[in-house]
Amino acid sequence: MEKLLIKGGNSLTGNVTCSGAKNAALPMIASTILCDEKVVLKNLPYLQDITTMFELLGSMGSEIMLDENMNFTICSDNLSDIEARYELVKTMRASILVLGPLVAKYGKARIALPGGCAIGSRPVNYHLDALKQMGAKIVLKNGYIEASAKKLSAANIRFEGVTVTGTENIMMAATLAKGTSVLTNVAKEPEIIDLADMLISMGAKIHGAGSDEITIEGVKNLKGTEFYIPADRIEAGTYLAAAAVTKGDITVNGINPDRLMKVIDKLKGTGAKLDFTENSISISMKRDHPKPVDITTAPFPEFPTDMQAQFSVINAISDGTSNIYETVFENRFMHILELNRMGCDINVQGNHATIKGVKSIYGAEVMATDLRASASLILAGLCAKGETVVDRIYHIDRGYERIEEKLNYLGANIIRLPS
Repeated sequence: MEKLLIKGGNSLTGNVTCSGAKNAALPMIASTILCDEKVVLKNLPYLQDITTMFELLGSMGSEIMLDENMNFTICSDNLSDIEARYELVKTMRASILVLGPLVAKYGKARIALPGGCAIGSRPVNYHLDALKQMGAKIVLKNGYIEASAKKLSAANIRFEGVTVTGTENIMMAATLAKGTSVLTNVAKEPEIIDLADMLISMGAKIHGAGSDEITIEGVKNLKGTEFYIPADRIEAGTYLAAAAVTKGDITVNGINPDRLMKVIDKLKGTGAKLDFTENSISISMKRDHPKPVDITTAPFPEFPTDMQAQFSVINAISDGTSNIYETVFENRFMHILELNRMGCDINVQGNHATIKGVKSIYGAEVMATDLRASASLILAGLCAKGETVVDRIYHIDRGYERIEEKLNYLGANIIRLPS
């Protein structure tokens, strides 16, 4: 199993460009199932989750081609299999995103109950209840979701809880349903808007993405399109946090600052100076220790849960005491034990972490438990005294494209050790 060896103490400086957003790309790949023609996706990140999604579609009969410009052409117009097998689904919860498109286009689907990061309960009942309201028959059998419908019908659906993948799944399903669907209490993440924009470019009729209510008027079929994947806002936020903990001075290119305003506000609260243009964010941290900032995670546009672990590191080396409240996932403080092994002073009670800043943290052998936990341990290694070894980095490869290469370009000292 590969590891990262990090020699701490270097300040990050320079420019880095964001890769395409994983959380936008995955539903977009799934949406190609709805289309009768070829779809070209540009700026796809090279990540394990993307590879897994391609393997999943390929197992169903999709044709996937890569051209010399690193653009992917996907043709899913005549799938031979409507089953998402456990061997693929177990590593990535986003596999559930093929459920809605399969039932909408082919009238049936058999999807293994999903796996992925063990960061807490992310139930699929929101997806299933919505499909039932659209006329689908749902059976849970032998660890699989078996769904069928002669033709999905539009419905007025109010989600019991805010769910990003649930919103995406049902929005895709509704594009081919009979009639006009209205989805309320939906997720408002930028990736929802991105998926809607792509579906609209394929001929879907969608209004309200990014608000509390989305209206989808079903159409008979969708056509091919070319679509550029926007930059990954969480990757951008991670690099900004890395600069904050290393007293760095960097510019992150290719990112729309509007997608990170809560993160930017909190970074300003740490004492960092931030400037931005329409597609870049610059940060400069001149303080020896950041100021502590209190954080409560919540769905967009509030502070993202996917940046909580990174800010745990910022607060851990701050000059005071801070509080983090995790309201999205109930089991997302697993990185705290590893950070404490490096000398951090963090106490967790339920969904509340109290962090007392320390003057220094020290390198150690640590183990990643999930994707964003991996990022936090790398950040800790960057600002720690001595060497840090991060194990189980397959998590990081699920969501960050060449993270050690990009950080090394900014002045870090990270070596990927073979298994």
